Amino acid sequence: MRDSRRSRMVLVLLLAISFALITVDIRGGRNSPLSTARDWASAVFGPAERGTSAAVDPVGRAIDAVRDAGSHEDEKKKLKDENAKLRQELENVQLDKARVAELDKLLHVASAGQYKVKPARVVAVGPAQGFSWTVTIDAGTGDGIKQDMTVINGDGLVGRVTSVGPMTATVLLATDPGFSVGSRMAGSMEIGITTGQGDRPMKLQLLNGQAQIKPGDRLVTFGSQGPKSFAPGVPVGEVTEIRATPGALTKTVEVKPYVHFTSLDTVGVVVEPPRSDPRDAVLPAAPAQQPPANPAAPASAPASPAAQPSTTPTGTGNSKTSANGRPPAKNPTPSGRD
Repeated sequence: MRDSRRSRMVLVLLLAISFALITVDIRGGRNSPLSTARDWASAVFGPAERGTSAAVDPVGRAIDAVRDAGSHEDEKKKLKDENAKLRQELENVQLDKARVAELDKLLHVASAGQYKVKPARVVAVGPAQGFSWTVTIDAGTGDGIKQDMTVINGDGLVGRVTSVGPMTATVLLATDPGFSVGSRMAGSMEIGITTGQGDRPMKLQLLNGQAQIKPGDRLVTFGSQGPKSFAPGVPVGEVTEIRATPGALTKTVEVKPYVHFTSLDTVGVVVEPPRSDPRDAVLPAAPAQQPPANPAAPASAPASPAAQPSTTPTGTGNSKTSANGRPPAKNPTPSGRD
């Protein structure tokens, strides 16, 4: 007990002396009376402190690394989540820009043809009700959509509505083999029936088998009356190939549709057709006519007057120039009479 009590007393005394020395050293600053002792202690114990620090620091850093490993993993996961969120936001912005551009084209077509349309988006692609080329749009009876309405986009004819639900509708695409539409040639006004052929170009059958057609001729919907009517004047496509059909009076005409059916997104359902046929007003601008490859050479210009020989007769008394362009020689003066 006495030893313990004495030890505590010594410890308290040493602590008191230490605090006193620290206080004196701090108050003295650079002129502290203990500066010499401090420098001596630093010179004696400094190398030992540096050696101990060099031996202990790697262990301490390893312990800190193990302790902070969990927090680093959490930070990495947080950064990955933030990057994924930013990439998704960027993709959404680009998708919104594309949809705005498609909607702008659709509204331009609707304005040119005086169609009243209900914009919609394609939400599903695939077979429906036995049809092989169909899409589902996010508009239904609640939006005024009815069966057999014409569906368009900013490029032209997409198809027609085949079935309608409260919030969605099924659209039969113009490329489906069961799809057909009355068509009219721009300019010549020739009428025919255009049908789908799946992933092949559409096929046109003109009512006039002798009609004059050529690649590049353009088609629009003819429009019709009845339960399966189409809005008139909707661009359908361009003629790409004309082939004679053996044993038939008509020609096989292939048509490349204006619409890209593999990338459909924004479409418009024509809920009210125009009061009058827009004719060819909705068609895109026709390509500029190219000049002929070998135009006829212009006729050669006549020779200049200076290059043409003179036709003025010579030998006359009043001629001023001869045929060679020189002045004529003067006649010798006649001699006197004998």
